[in-house]
Amino acid sequence: MTHHAAAPETKSAPATAEIALAFEDFARTFEGFRAANDERLAALERRTGADVLADEKLARIDRALDEAKGRLDRLQLDRARPMLGADEAGRREAGRSEHKAAFDLYVRAGEAAGLKALEAKALSAGSGPDGGYLVPTELETEVLRRLARISPIRGLASVRTISTGLYKRAVSTAGPAAGWVGETAPRPQTDGPGLSELAFPALELYAMPAATQTLLDDAVVDLDAWMADEIETAFAEQEGAAFVSGNGIGRPMGFLSVPTVANESWIWGKLGTVVSGAAAGFPNDDPADRLIELIYALKAGYRQNATFVMNRKTQSLIRKFKDGSGAYLWQPPASAGATATLMSFPLVEAEDMPDVAAGAAAVALGDFRRGYLVVDRTGIRVLRDPYSAKPYILFYTTKRVGGGVQDYDAIKLLKIGT
Repeated sequence: MTHHAAAPETKSAPATAEIALAFEDFARTFEGFRAANDERLAALERRTGADVLADEKLARIDRALDEAKGRLDRLQLDRARPMLGADEAGRREAGRSEHKAAFDLYVRAGEAAGLKALEAKALSAGSGPDGGYLVPTELETEVLRRLARISPIRGLASVRTISTGLYKRAVSTAGPAAGWVGETAPRPQTDGPGLSELAFPALELYAMPAATQTLLDDAVVDLDAWMADEIETAFAEQEGAAFVSGNGIGRPMGFLSVPTVANESWIWGKLGTVVSGAAAGFPNDDPADRLIELIYALKAGYRQNATFVMNRKTQSLIRKFKDGSGAYLWQPPASAGATATLMSFPLVEAEDMPDVAAGAAAVALGDFRRGYLVVDRTGIRVLRDPYSAKPYILFYTTKRVGGGVQDYDAIKLLKIGT
């Protein structure tokens, strides 16, 4: 009789069930929000004054909706993270790569001789005690993959990897003149295209996770997974702020730091804006009209791949808007892995976007893949520091990243004002 080995237990089934329950809770909360807001609007039509209790109830449900969505997002992110140490036993049996083994020894015990030899063999500049040592390729790939999931603009933008400190590209600001001519008609000379050079320097971003020697001595601890967990959030928060509002000095240039102009007068080098129609928010009558104007400020070629970007508070405000037929403009995700939509366009939350206030560019809409470029220089470096924060050991971790607008016509902003 042949005996079959039992299938190994996995966490995928419980994780899937937990995500499904979280999504059901989110959907129920949104139904409650919609019912409460409809009740509030009906009360406003019947009476002249606002109902304080109804407003408080709606605010509570709105907070619960944000919490339910945050819980769902966290579960999905946790499920998407592969266990870097899942095949550790197999790797031990087959033998670790030379770099992986040397890096592991450096992190756990501070022994750098192996990494020095490897980087000298590879003619790597900047190695040694001043610049730290390159992390294994698998760890670098995993950190960048996680950043793409939790750094909102990185997830939308184009990403290019470079090996130098600066990336330059020429872009056409005006195409060459063209026209129709007859078969035997003279060919007039056409004007050349207007070209502009854009430069994207890769600037240093750092994080400094700390560990105890006891943790490092524990052979069971997967150091790759620990380090990725520690630095991903720090890198994502700094990147998220820089890609939105960075001033370009020692950090990337955010798209909100680019000069702006009314969309009717748009020129290359500036972002076009549409006003909200009220001094400190949206008008009470037909607020959706301003969003429609923002949508059609984008050319059709950009509009088909456009995404709304705003923070949670702005989304909470727009969530109450309806169209002329009474349907809500904001719609919840259709499934656990999907995103919310606004007027059929995907909506991404970026907490570094400004709140709704006079003069603020609170809403962005654009084809960010064509409009914004993120530049990553290859290599993440780690410098072990056992002295500065005894008894903890610090790991000064650096990567070089840059970013900026690469197509000024691909992103439009809604600015609060009249």
